[in-house]
Amino acid sequence: MLRFLGTRLARALLTLVLVVTFAFVVLRLSGDPALLIMSADAPPEAIAAFRRAWGLDDPLWVQYLRYFGAILHGDLGQSMRDGRGAIELVAERVPATLALTLPALLIKIGLGIPAGVYAALHRNSWIDRGVMFLAVAGFTVPSFVLGLLLVLLFAVQLGWLPSGGQESWRHAVLPVITLGMGGAAVLARFTRSAMLEVLGQPYMRTALAKGVPWHVAVRRHALPNAAIPTVTIVGFMVGSLLAGAVVVESVFSWPGVGRLLVVAVSNRDLAVVQCILLLVAATMVTANLVVDLLYGVLDPRLRISAGRT
Repeated sequence: MLRFLGTRLARALLTLVLVVTFAFVVLRLSGDPALLIMSADAPPEAIAAFRRAWGLDDPLWVQYLRYFGAILHGDLGQSMRDGRGAIELVAERVPATLALTLPALLIKIGLGIPAGVYAALHRNSWIDRGVMFLAVAGFTVPSFVLGLLLVLLFAVQLGWLPSGGQESWRHAVLPVITLGMGGAAVLARFTRSAMLEVLGQPYMRTALAKGVPWHVAVRRHALPNAAIPTVTIVGFMVGSLLAGAVVVESVFSWPGVGRLLVVAVSNRDLAVVQCILLLVAATMVTANLVVDLLYGVLDPRLRISAGRT
C-alpha cells in the first residue's frame, strides 16, 4: 500500500512541475506584458523600466529559476496591474466560484448517476431512450448556448430570475443549472455504459444461476464494479471545480476565478494567470490522486499490481 501511494504521489508532483513549466514558458512566449499594460505608445524608457522592475529583461532561464524558487517558498508573485499578491486576488474569487460549482456538482451526481443506472437496468425501454436522448442533448449543447437559452427563457421572457450578477441566491440559479445539466448528462452516459458492461459479465450470470435475487446481484456485484469508471468522471469534475466555470461565469457576469482568469489572460497579468493555473492543476492532481486511491479500495487487484511495478 505504501508503494502504491508513493508511486501516485511521485506522479502527482511530476505533473505539477510540468504544469508550472508549461505555463511559464507559454505565457512568456505569448507576448510582452509591458507593451500591453503600458501600451505601445509609452516612452521606451518607461517600458524598459517596467521590464527591469518585474525582471522581464532577464534571460528566460533566469526568470524560470527565480519563479520556481519563489513557488517553493510559497510566493506566487504579484499582480502587474495593482501590485497585490496573486494568491490574494485569486483567494477572493474562490468562494464565488465554489458557490456555483459545488451545487452544480451535487446536481451532476444526484441526477446523472441514478439516471444512468436506471436506464441500464431498463435497457431498450422508452425510459432508457428518453434518458439517453436527454443525455446526448445535454452533452452536445455547449454551456454558453444553454446559458443563453436559460437567460432568454427565465430572465427575458418570464422574468422569474435575474440574468447576471451576484446580489442574491437567485442570481446563482441559472448558472448552477447550466453547469449541472451538462455534467449530469456526461455522468448518465458513462454510468449507463459501465452498468451495461458489468451486467453482461460472467460473474453476474453465475450469481443469478445460483439463485441470487436480481436486486441483490445488482447491489453486491454490478454497482461496485460499475463504480470504477464512474469514479473517474466524478474525480475529473471535482478537480475542475475552480476552472470548470470559466465560460458560465463570463455569460452570467459572475465574479469568480474563471472570470478573473479571462481578464488576467487578456491583460497578460502573468502572476495571476500562473497562480490560477497552478491552483487548478493542484486541485486536479489531488482529485486524481484520490481517485487512484479509491481504485485501490474498489479493486484490490489494481493496488497489488501497482505494488509489484
